[in-house]
Amino acid sequence: MNKYYALTTTGQTADIYIFGDITSWEWLESDVSSYTLSKELQGLDVDVINVHINSYGGEVAEGLAIYNMLKNHKAKVNTICEGFACSIAAVVFMAGDERIMNSASLLMVHNAWTYTAGNAAELRKQADDLEVINQSTMEAFKAHVNISDDELKTLLDNESWLSPQEALEKGFATSIKASENNENPSQSVKNKVVEMLLKPSNSAKRDIKTTINLDNVIAKLTEVLAQQKQAVPEPHEPKQPQAEQPEQNKFINLLNALAKC
Repeated sequence: MNKYYALTTTGQTADIYIFGDITSWEWLESDVSSYTLSKELQGLDVDVINVHINSYGGEVAEGLAIYNMLKNHKAKVNTICEGFACSIAAVVFMAGDERIMNSASLLMVHNAWTYTAGNAAELRKQADDLEVINQSTMEAFKAHVNISDDELKTLLDNESWLSPQEALEKGFATSIKASENNENPSQSVKNKVVEMLLKPSNSAKRDIKTTINLDNVIAKLTEVLAQQKQAVPEPHEPKQPQAEQPEQNKFINLLNALAKC
């Protein structure tokens, strides 16, 4: 990628990179305007648009136009915070049907601000106008967040930085993309098996048996679980004979044990 802002297409997927300021006048190679983006979105016949964002924000009018163009596009839109999504870039982030935070990324939300000059009446009008502008950005957030209007307003008033976990909990994001290297071994294995269990099919059990050897999976998960657990002595209790469990029940019980690690 030669530019900080770019659009690339591969098959039915388009990737948009917004790695600079959102502005009506593109002074720098990294800048992007709603006009530039609208030209590239016109006639873009794809099923998925991935919007990668690392931006301090910029002009409200430009950002709102980009937000609305993405929301109104027929393709599924995924927004991915690759570093910072600040100010109006955080509003662009909200255009995603899926809004993905990387584990090392941040959102920043605040009220609109401006430079102004004039007499007392003009300054008061400017403050009133800013409140109307703030309401438009609030609507973009309110469409997705699960917090009250008062809590959202407090976040904006305080110019708040949101970690990936906070963004997820409050509804700004829909998921966190974590590197596999950051997952502990048992969680990584468990996630892969759970994904297999949730595959759409007539029978999850049939999928497991036809895709992998269940005995081998149970043995491997048991080995990983033993490595992850700390050696804590348990009270001695006489062993009671147990009835043989069906394979599927063994597997579910093991997953439950892994979840507690």
